[in-house]
Amino acid sequence: MYYARAIILLAIVYSMLTANLELSNIVVGLLVGTGVVLVLRPQPGPVNLRRMPTAAVALARYVLILAYDLLLSGIQVARIVLSPQMPLKPGITAIPSECETELGSALSAHAITLTPGEMVVEMDEQGVMYTHCLDATEAKDDVVRAQKMRRDLLDKIFE
Repeated sequence: MYYARAIILLAIVYSMLTANLELSNIVVGLLVGTGVVLVLRPQPGPVNLRRMPTAAVALARYVLILAYDLLLSGIQVARIVLSPQMPLKPGITAIPSECETELGSALSAHAITLTPGEMVVEMDEQGVMYTHCLDATEAKDDVVRAQKMRRDLLDKIFE
């Protein structure tokens, strides 16, 4: 029953995002929802209403900080690429994830990879993310600081 509700909820979200209520689109939404549920196999868990406000604030901060980082690093990468000297100092930096869950580690790696000029190329079993940076000379301290902030917010979201 839990999976059926999840599939229907995902199909509704799909229909809202596509803004198409034709039967064929609803069927596609149900198929996409079924595929997502089969791959992720979500488990029902207790909902703690007391921590919902904290998680919502942490989620909002996480999204805003990620958007700011994307904008700022996009401008920096554009400045590097458009510069006649092309001041590149590429390298790979090891960044410890230190997240409590695999989902937190995956979202953290995703946030790093989304940022222009940085890409997680590998993650080992201990959760260390090996990240390629366009400017590796300054990246180590900044990336470790940003990772700590992301980890703290993700821990608040997924506690």
